[in-house]
Amino acid sequence: MVHFVGAGPGAPDLITQRGAALLQTADCIIYAGSLVNPALLGLAKADCTIYNSAEMTLEQVLAVMRKNEAAHKITVRLHTGDPCLYGAIREQMDALDADGIPYDDTPGVSSFCGAAAALNAEYTMPGVSQTVIITRMEGRTPVPEGERLASLAVHGATMVIFLSIGLVDKVQAALLQGAYTEATPAAVVYKATWPEQKTVHCTVGTLAASTRAAGITKIALIVVGDFLAAQYDRSKLYDPTFTTEYRKGAPQ
Repeated sequence: MVHFVGAGPGAPDLITQRGAALLQTADCIIYAGSLVNPALLGLAKADCTIYNSAEMTLEQVLAVMRKNEAAHKITVRLHTGDPCLYGAIREQMDALDADGIPYDDTPGVSSFCGAAAALNAEYTMPGVSQTVIITRMEGRTPVPEGERLASLAVHGATMVIFLSIGLVDKVQAALLQGAYTEATPAAVVYKATWPEQKTVHCTVGTLAASTRAAGITKIALIVVGDFLAAQYDRSKLYDPTFTTEYRKGAPQ
């Protein structure tokens, strides 16, 4: 059996209880060594075999899974954050399906959630933005033509940009081709929820310069949008004049 597990954004205690229990029972752990906090490996059994997938190809990862399955061992494939985002799990699952190897998927806390927590922010603010675009800048790895950053920026929605801090100048230029202005609030969160977490508040116009000034070159998210500003509407959900299934609103 193969268990895909989301490790969470970084802090060891932000893995789910289910994910931690699976790590404790695993005969083999294949973890994303470039991003997963190695402290989580402390949950492994003394005789657990551990592989760092940052040093492996897909074919090598699958070979380990097949070997363990043939030996009736439990494999945990430990991905950073939640593996549904930039986790490259579909290609692994499809290969396991073809081989008839059973697997399941345990979700984790994504780093975009960790970034919001680090900023004490809410991505969806009434009257500001009710849409969150999670994306990345096109670089050596392409994106579909209709999903280029400049195209998505026309919406002016809350945006969370993964895997792009090394292209921050291009990110800034692409954002300014859309609905964002030089004054639109932005922030960079380095290693959200890790002990060395760092946050930088800036604007779209100062995004690249602020990132360089902070010395941030990797493992960071860029967040953009007016949700970071002070102005928003009060939510209807807790408005005393708003009627819901559970209470009747007071007359205005």
